[in-house]
Amino acid sequence: MDWKDLLASKVNDGTLEREEFVAEEKVADVKRRDTLHVSIDRKGRKGKTATIVEGFTCPDEELLEIAARIKGRLGTGGSARGGEILIQGDALEKVKAILVEMGYRVK
Repeated sequence: MDWKDLLASKVNDGTLEREEFVAEEKVADVKRRDTLHVSIDRKGRKGKTATIVEGFTCPDEELLEIAARIKGRLGTGGSARGGEILIQGDALEKVKAILVEMGYRVK
């Protein structure tokens, strides 16, 4: 539960007055202002190639959703945790294209 949910629950319980609580407008593109770094990595993977996307500042649930979309489009496996997505195989250019299409800035 993040602070916005906690604050909303206090307003609903009557602990806070409605005037004290001003909801922050959700902007869909706030998460997309971050610049993501896409790279290829072979270290610690027994020579197998993996594409790494770093720089996400969104919650893990949203990160898992983004990873699922990428993995589904590419038809590959992968994982997401700790602000990064790992895609199996060398898919650097394809991942960059998908992220740009989703509205992210990519380096």
